[in-house]
Amino acid sequence: MTSHSRCNRSDSVKNTKSEGIGIPRSREVRECQRCCDPGEESPHQYQHYPQYQIVPQINITLLKGEKGDIGERGPLSKSGRAGQSGPPGPSGLKGSKGSLGLPGESCKSYFAAFSVARKKGLHSNDYYQTLVFDKELVNLYGHFNMFTGKFYCYVPGIYYFSLNVHTWNQRETYLHVMHNEQEAVILYAQPSDRSVMQSQSLMLQLERDDQVWVRLFKGERENAIFSDEFDTYITFNGHLIKPKHEL
Repeated sequence: MTSHSRCNRSDSVKNTKSEGIGIPRSREVRECQRCCDPGEESPHQYQHYPQYQIVPQINITLLKGEKGDIGERGPLSKSGRAGQSGPPGPSGLKGSKGSLGLPGESCKSYFAAFSVARKKGLHSNDYYQTLVFDKELVNLYGHFNMFTGKFYCYVPGIYYFSLNVHTWNQRETYLHVMHNEQEAVILYAQPSDRSVMQSQSLMLQLERDDQVWVRLFKGERENAIFSDEFDTYITFNGHLIKPKHEL
């Protein structure tokens, strides 16, 4: 193994006499040192590093100041365009059952209508005859009584009525549309060789339990209305136009 050595020249001069006195200069002694021997190290072997400094960390939250006052409200700007409607949300839970409402009026209905017909002719006699019908076309809520031949008002208001009959040859046609016991309108046709259709219509303002019906005039005059079993010639119709509570 080769040993590395480093030689340092030592300029140690042992002067016993000054140069002027004639004292011989001592011989320079060269001494060798190995690189691994302790001794003085060359300056370039020392590396200077900067000194480590501890920088303190400051918690900014501890330095937060107090909350300031609210500033004045700025002016309102123009409204922007409305955005598109979003998708419908999920259905909510079913609500609880509500409280019981107030009781309603008994037998309360807000409409009435009827249309009836008669398939038999009728001749006058010594007294007035109520025109009874034998065919029910429409009888909403049963307000028209087929046995008495009368319409009974259960919904007060404005009503429209119409009566259609067929005259009899050589007979007078004389009927009344009755409002309770009062003649409201008359349907009349003079005797003729020709039988024709006759009609009458009217509007009445009815109160609760009012009656509307048709009667044939008594036998002071020979009058009659015609019909047969094959066709329907006699009809009586009526319906509510507007109930009283809406007037």
